[in-house]
Amino acid sequence: MRFLILFLVVFSTAAASDLEWWKTALIYQIYPRSFKDSNGDGIGDLNGITEKLVYLNQTGVDAIWLSPIYLSPMYDFGYDITDYRKIAPEYGTMDDFKTLMTEAKRLGIRVIMDFVPNHTGNESEWFQKSIRREPGYEDYYIWADGIKIEGSNETKPPNNWVSTFRKSAWEYNSVRGQYYLHQFVIGQPDLNYRSPRVQREMKDVQRFWLDLGVSGFRVDAINRLYESNPADFGGRYPDEPLSGIPNTNPDDYEYLNHIHTENLNETYEVVYDWRDLLDEYIELHGEYKIMMTEAYADLNSMMRYYGTKTRNGSIPFNFSYLGDINKDSDARHIKTVIDKWMTYMPSGKTANWVNGNHDQSRMANRQGVDRVDAMNMIALLLPGVAITYQGEEIGMTDGEVSWEETKDPQACNTDDPVNYWKKSRDPNRTPYHWDNSTNAGFSTGKTWLPVASNYQEVNLAKQINNTKSHYQFYKDVVNIRKTAAVKYGDLDTRALSETILVITRLLPGEQGVLGIVNLSDEDQYVDLSSLRLIPRVIKVKAAGVNCDVMQGSLLIKNKIPINAHCALVLQSIRHCC
Repeated sequence: MRFLILFLVVFSTAAASDLEWWKTALIYQIYPRSFKDSNGDGIGDLNGITEKLVYLNQTGVDAIWLSPIYLSPMYDFGYDITDYRKIAPEYGTMDDFKTLMTEAKRLGIRVIMDFVPNHTGNESEWFQKSIRREPGYEDYYIWADGIKIEGSNETKPPNNWVSTFRKSAWEYNSVRGQYYLHQFVIGQPDLNYRSPRVQREMKDVQRFWLDLGVSGFRVDAINRLYESNPADFGGRYPDEPLSGIPNTNPDDYEYLNHIHTENLNETYEVVYDWRDLLDEYIELHGEYKIMMTEAYADLNSMMRYYGTKTRNGSIPFNFSYLGDINKDSDARHIKTVIDKWMTYMPSGKTANWVNGNHDQSRMANRQGVDRVDAMNMIALLLPGVAITYQGEEIGMTDGEVSWEETKDPQACNTDDPVNYWKKSRDPNRTPYHWDNSTNAGFSTGKTWLPVASNYQEVNLAKQINNTKSHYQFYKDVVNIRKTAAVKYGDLDTRALSETILVITRLLPGEQGVLGIVNLSDEDQYVDLSSLRLIPRVIKVKAAGVNCDVMQGSLLIKNKIPINAHCALVLQSIRHCC
């Protein structure tokens, strides 16, 4: 009987853990091409990721999100998919993926796939069949007749829509005799979600990976799934109005206001349907399957992805936190950005905090190197999901990529060897810095993008055993993140001045946790007397690279010494003076 009770307790605890893991997960984004190369071809791969899973486990990562690893000609480095059920050979094989899954499960790390539903690659079998109008595939993509040019047998694109990567979003196909829509590169034709068969196909793709044991999906460019229905506009896709943004070129995406190609109502219904599919797998496997959606949109539009009163949705990426905070943001502004998301977020939903990704300049560049510890600490102490892009834990900066070395189509399409860097995502995709050896320990071969020049100073090996390093501070805060107060405690944010921000997490019966950042260039003393639930004596649990106070020190709350650009985590002491 005693054994049975023990078994049931252990089982119920494991089940609760599997169902609740996502609510406080630390998710680490891996850009596979640049993480770790195992075979010396200069390109990161699945076996390289498997090799480094122990490191991620020791860091405290709960799940990894893999940027696309599917079969692709790599025009847009995996976001132009030829086959959703096959692995790109430069990344490995399906057996390599299964090995990664086995090792990740052994270490307690969940795997999240990047799901790219808006478009395929133009080498996809579906697209080739659609070109030929094969039965069942005629309307798999967005096809439209061109507009006849007066006095000529030629046509021009169906309307004025512009690609995210510049110039017309329409490309003529001579075999079919029509234009197809590509909201990104020419090699990425947009799928037609008004086709029930496409909807079924994309659900089957999700089932394929869920059956292999993945723990969910990050969904790419979700707000582009639908375009206005031509049936509502006389059978043609309508022009989009001008944005009115000064100094924009007609070839630039910013030139138009995208009212017919972004955030259409039908998009949300697809997300809710996918959530229903994932919920089926929760019942089957007893593990919550997460769905995170990428939509660069206004706050109200983002919040709709959470769901409705009757339908569950996704976790929309918090691009307010990512985009609205920069190196000039003061404590009051940062507090406002945090509070705004928490205020707008529907009741009972889970927040998330994104410091960077493969499409943005690295955090150390956007926020400044002096704020690396502060921004990592804030994201890790706030409630909900925290997402770290590879390299943020060691303060990696953008690499230097010349015009001749540029690979990113968004930069190449500028046709501008002087200003290409303004559009390029290559600098934040340069290889990870493992150590100070050749190619930063990433590869023994010529790397697909150059390694950043500062790799000998900024690398994991130099930081991992250094108590005063970005990595050690990050790891210390991750450990604190796993305490009950941070996982479940109430949130309080206070800007005590323009330069001092305090994040507090309090839970009855538990030791409270405080994060303090000094954004100024001057050392200060901070008076926390206004935090009445915090005892007089508090203990230093983690101190960033710019802090003089030592981990384990006891401090008096009305006179906390905090150096310039210091990020400090403190914990209440039970039964103290």
